[in-house]
Amino acid sequence: MYADVIVNISSENVDKPYQYLVPEHLAEKIKPGCPVVIPFGNRTINGYVIDLSEKPQIDPARIKPITGIAAKINPVDGRMISLAWWIKDRFGGTMNQALKTVIPSSKKIKQLEVRTIEPLASKEELVSLLGEAVRRHYTAKERFLRELIEAGKLDYSLTTSKLNIASSVISKFESDGVIRIRSEVVYRNPFSDIDRTGFVKNTLNPAQQAIADEVKADIDTGKRRDYLIHGVTGSGKTEIYLDIIEHVIESGRQVIMLIPEIALTYQTVKRFYMRFGDRISVMNSKLSHGERYDQYMRAKRGETDIVIGPRSALFTPFERLGLIIIDEEHEGSYKAENVPSYHAREVAFRRGEDENAPVILGSATPSLEAYTMARAGRIRLFKLDSRAGGALMPTVHVADMREELKNGNRTVFSVKLRELIEDRLRKGEQAMLFLNRRGYSGSVSCRSCGHVIKCPHCDISMTLHNTGKLVCHYCGYSEQKPEKCPKCGSPYISSFGLGTQKVEEKLKDLYPSARILRMDADTTASKDSYEKILSAFANEEADILIGTQMIVKGHDFHKCTLVGILMADMSLNAPDFRAGERTFQLLTQASGRAGRGELAGDVVIQTYDPENYCIEHAAKADYEGFYDEEYGFRQVMNYPPARCMLSVLILSTTEEEAADISEKVRKKIDGYKDGNAVKDKALQIKTIGPADAPLAKARDIYRKIIYIKAGDYSLLVKIKDMLAEYADGLPATAALQFNFN
Repeated sequence: MYADVIVNISSENVDKPYQYLVPEHLAEKIKPGCPVVIPFGNRTINGYVIDLSEKPQIDPARIKPITGIAAKINPVDGRMISLAWWIKDRFGGTMNQALKTVIPSSKKIKQLEVRTIEPLASKEELVSLLGEAVRRHYTAKERFLRELIEAGKLDYSLTTSKLNIASSVISKFESDGVIRIRSEVVYRNPFSDIDRTGFVKNTLNPAQQAIADEVKADIDTGKRRDYLIHGVTGSGKTEIYLDIIEHVIESGRQVIMLIPEIALTYQTVKRFYMRFGDRISVMNSKLSHGERYDQYMRAKRGETDIVIGPRSALFTPFERLGLIIIDEEHEGSYKAENVPSYHAREVAFRRGEDENAPVILGSATPSLEAYTMARAGRIRLFKLDSRAGGALMPTVHVADMREELKNGNRTVFSVKLRELIEDRLRKGEQAMLFLNRRGYSGSVSCRSCGHVIKCPHCDISMTLHNTGKLVCHYCGYSEQKPEKCPKCGSPYISSFGLGTQKVEEKLKDLYPSARILRMDADTTASKDSYEKILSAFANEEADILIGTQMIVKGHDFHKCTLVGILMADMSLNAPDFRAGERTFQLLTQASGRAGRGELAGDVVIQTYDPENYCIEHAAKADYEGFYDEEYGFRQVMNYPPARCMLSVLILSTTEEEAADISEKVRKKIDGYKDGNAVKDKALQIKTIGPADAPLAKARDIYRKIIYIKAGDYSLLVKIKDMLAEYADGLPATAALQFNFN
């Protein structure tokens, strides 16, 4: 028997299976997905078996045997290997990188064991032994026996640490038959403190029930379809998910529920835990390695029915997968930044097809890609146009900050926002202020010569924090703010822009008695900080919550009746063809946090560009109008989803080499175009660049970019494969990265 093995090296040069002989003593143990130790060149490395066969591909005399099974690495499910191949082919990268993506925890982590010391001897015998220990002045044995007699049994770790009893003393009692040590594997459960008493299941309204019933009927009849639930903020999409999930797990199948990392909070998970208890497991980056490993192993052993997590939870090794849900499917975090740069939505569709599991997408502001699929009939579209429980949509006010400035208002708060904040403070209601930037202010520049202080390792301006330090939010480099301009020596150097810290300061000046919380990447660095801040606001321990994107993602605060959006048009000017879409989504999602309970809500959108179509449609919560206008723009400019697009990032340690390689890459693309001319204009390949990437230098690496557009995705895959082959010959100082936009 021969095994095809992918070696554990992320290099394009070895991105192919190598054949090894399966030794007879391992024949019963070696299966696809098995981690193995293999000879490779003049060393021994790890790899994964991806296939078995009885035919050698080369001379059998040249085929080396597998050394053994890698004991410290988790095996891979055969279906995950198939999915990894698909991810590699579709999104680029090596097979090894794809395998590392689909294996959430490749290294085995020691399971948490609770060891308990229990007496085997009778109480009389223990008392007799205690008397002997006292007579002989065996103080450790005396302490141990007294505690054991009094407690009846002891925790092993507490005995050795708190009672200071040596393990040799315990071992002697065990070998003498006085005690026994019982070991029990326990799972680290980060949500074990949730009290489920008093839980009452919500009743769906007719609109929610109709959607749930149709999906459940399709599942029961074996009709596999994918769905998009487009519901306004507060329309009760989560309750529909819960009802369908319950139906799926009652039929003996399992569910993957994806939530953006930023919205994966204690408050969100509690709703699922209250409904399903210990049958859920949670994956997120805030869990310890041990907690994450335990959740992975519970799913692998079939001890859980539902896994909730960000995009990586999509690779949970369920045996009986019956449903995949992607909530807030428009979120940018569903697209991986590292190689392979897969999108969770596309991988979910693929895994759903492979395992006959439907996929449900949900959002108040669906991505153009998802809505285009729904309009074309590729997925079933459901709409929820009103909020659940009869709550009204908030009243939206657009404040033109140009007029505010003309009228003498030089503060960061419009007159309307000030009025409404004061009104909420009088009524004892809550307000949220959203700003899409952390830190004290924006860039620091010189008013004499215009010099902007940038990170020496990245082509990006640094952000001033109130510690007096300038910080690069890309690589983490920091330095003290200079007193004079480093270029011309002028003392007129100061900060421009606005950050969450500065907003907090100004609010405290205006409203000294108001209780204010700030939530951004700086205040949520510790493990439990998200939950502490959100719980404090939910428990009405604060009047105003200031924050970045993380405060507008799916949270539900019934006492919050005002949302202020500062500098709403900030993200419109990002160098990204999706800037308008992301601005519309952010504004709509932020507006949706107001008035979700019985109290009416208000939203104030502060902008210097009130006539912009993204802001106009967001103020009216008009998704259809926005979609039509934005899709028209994408068609004219040949951007996704009207066409497919591949970006090729050229990386090098020197600017000259990056420029040289990018020109060679462009010529190879042009050569491919000339040799594969397409008559249909809609399918023709168009190229932009090479040019400096939006971030032209990062961590001392120079970056050039080329964009390739085509009407047929398969053409871009072929170009990607051709360029990946070319990249094999690049020097070690350079590399290519591919991203399907």
